[in-house]
Amino acid sequence: MIKIRLILRLHDQGVSRHQIAARSGTARNTLKKYLAAYVASGLTPEAIAQCSDKELEELFVAPQHSPVNERLQQLTHHFPSVEKELKKKGVTLLTCWEQYRAMHPDGLGKSQFKHYFAQWKGRQNPTMNQQHKAGDKCYIDFAGEKLSYTDGDTGEVIATEVFVAILGASQLTYVEAVRSQQKEDFISACQNALHFFGGVPAALVPDNLKSAVTKSSRYEPTLNETFADFAAHYATVVLPARAYRPRDKALVEGAVRIAYTRIYVPVRKAAYTTLEALNAAISEALEAYNNQKRSNRPYSRRQLFEEVERCALAPLPQFPYHCKKQHYATVAKNGHVGLSEDKHYYSVPYRFIGRKVKLLYSVQSVEIFFNYERIALHHRSRRPYQYTTDAAHMASTHRFVAEWSPEFFTAWGHRVAEEVGRYLEGVLRTRPHPEQAYKACVGILSLAKKVGEPRLINACKRGNSYERYSYSTIERILDLGLDGRDAEEEVFNEARPMPGHNNIRGGGYYE
Repeated sequence: MIKIRLILRLHDQGVSRHQIAARSGTARNTLKKYLAAYVASGLTPEAIAQCSDKELEELFVAPQHSPVNERLQQLTHHFPSVEKELKKKGVTLLTCWEQYRAMHPDGLGKSQFKHYFAQWKGRQNPTMNQQHKAGDKCYIDFAGEKLSYTDGDTGEVIATEVFVAILGASQLTYVEAVRSQQKEDFISACQNALHFFGGVPAALVPDNLKSAVTKSSRYEPTLNETFADFAAHYATVVLPARAYRPRDKALVEGAVRIAYTRIYVPVRKAAYTTLEALNAAISEALEAYNNQKRSNRPYSRRQLFEEVERCALAPLPQFPYHCKKQHYATVAKNGHVGLSEDKHYYSVPYRFIGRKVKLLYSVQSVEIFFNYERIALHHRSRRPYQYTTDAAHMASTHRFVAEWSPEFFTAWGHRVAEEVGRYLEGVLRTRPHPEQAYKACVGILSLAKKVGEPRLINACKRGNSYERYSYSTIERILDLGLDGRDAEEEVFNEARPMPGHNNIRGGGYYE
């Protein structure tokens, strides 16, 4: 349009056509066409000066009508239906082109069909350039193609998933082979990535895999409870990408494509017998990739990370995260709840008997919650059909019985008096079953409330002298009053039972 304005201005100044063509660099036939259109329009130089470039183009440049443009316009109207068809399972762009050619035999070819559809699609769904701040986000995803290693013992070829994480600002990349995409392996890989970076970004951006998101949503997705607990431990947040929107995490999608050439190719040149050996090879290739200068830039990803992003990351917590599983169970009447994976039972405070509680357990510990409040914490035991009991969880009467032991009763007896302690030691020594002795000890010690400690001490002293250790002996001594009258010793001697006789009150025989 600048050239046309120059031609018209020179024409109005009376310059010859030969000079106008030379000064504007325009062919003579083209110049004739422009001047003929100017004369035919009847516009004055002032009106031409007020026209916009678009208006001049419509005036001087004739629209070109070609069969290709007409077919292209026809094809463009067909693209919305093509977009709908591509959302159906099994439909490809090739099948859509075949349907298009069946409807329009004179239509465009396959390559042009794909080219113009890609242009149309780009105009319908434009992308936004994302500006990544240092320390803001870490994008994580699993590669579609797997790596593998051969088990050294069985010879079995084991396929592994490949985890990829990348920081937004520096694009420092972390790659690791894991056994599966399950929750434990996924969280372990995320934790290893954070320790590889040496800090924690403000947000983690995962895909909508079940290990991270239990229910996807455009606005408020429901996070996997364990993954949310992991994020809380590292003081970061989780911002899942929208479902079926890979552009939300285009950075990691690009990192996956680069990993296929920069990581997979050198790693596959050797064979590995363990997952650790495979990850060692990945680490070596990854280090070379991160230290390589980026195209059209005088620095590498590692250099940019050290200069810009390392200081922007939050510090790592003091202790690493231990992945926890959850299990729901009802507290039994004995005050214990079972962990089905280990078939082991753990105590809770007795007031929660009959309640449904949640167990969060890791490799080392078992936490028990009720209404979001932790009510018990135990060290995890894998002994099946055994009980782990905290005495503080038991009722006072149960706790009293649970504390019964030979040491418990002898210590109790010695606190009353030396004679009482010695007598209880005799009771414990002469009974064939511990519980039988415990009940006798409880009965003897309870006599202190009935007759007083002085009389009980004297009775135990007399019982020690006769080496007769039982609750019945002390009770008989107290009934006969022998605890304070040495003159009645022969009466007590006469009361000794004959061999083979049972305890007979009133007949002179007793235990």
